[in-house]
Amino acid sequence: MNSGFQYGARNLCANSRRWCTVMAPMHADTERRAGRRVSARVSTQVRTAGGAGQTAQTRDVSANGVFLYTKSRMEKGADVELVLILPPELTSGEKCWVCCQATIVRVEEEGSEFGVAAQIRRMDILPEVGV
Repeated sequence: MNSGFQYGARNLCANSRRWCTVMAPMHADTERRAGRRVSARVSTQVRTAGGAGQTAQTRDVSANGVFLYTKSRMEKGADVELVLILPPELTSGEKCWVCCQATIVRVEEEGSEFGVAAQIRRMDILPEVGV
C-alpha cells in the first residue's frame, strides 16, 4: 500500500499489517533541522533522475532528511529516489520500508567516500521487500 507521507500521519506498515506513525517534526532554536535525527546505518538504494543507481549507507535519518555515504559524487540540487527501511525510532516502533523523493542539499568529500545530505520532499510507505 503506498500512501503519501504526512507529519504525524498514521500509515499501514505493509510488513506487519499494523499502523505506524512517522513522528512529527520538532523545532529548536539552535537546530536548523525540522525533525528529530536518529543515528542509523541503513543500507539505501539511491537512484538519480538519469536512472543510475547505487547502494549507500545512512549515517542518520529524520522524517525530513537523510545523511548518507556514497562511493560516487552526487551533485548538489540533484533529485534522487531513496529506498530504505525507516528505523523504529522514527515510527511507532515498527520498521517500515519507504521510497523517498529527495533533493541533494550538500556534498562533502570524505576520503574515498562522499557524504551526502538530502532533504526529503515526499515519502511513501512500501510493502515489505525481501532482502
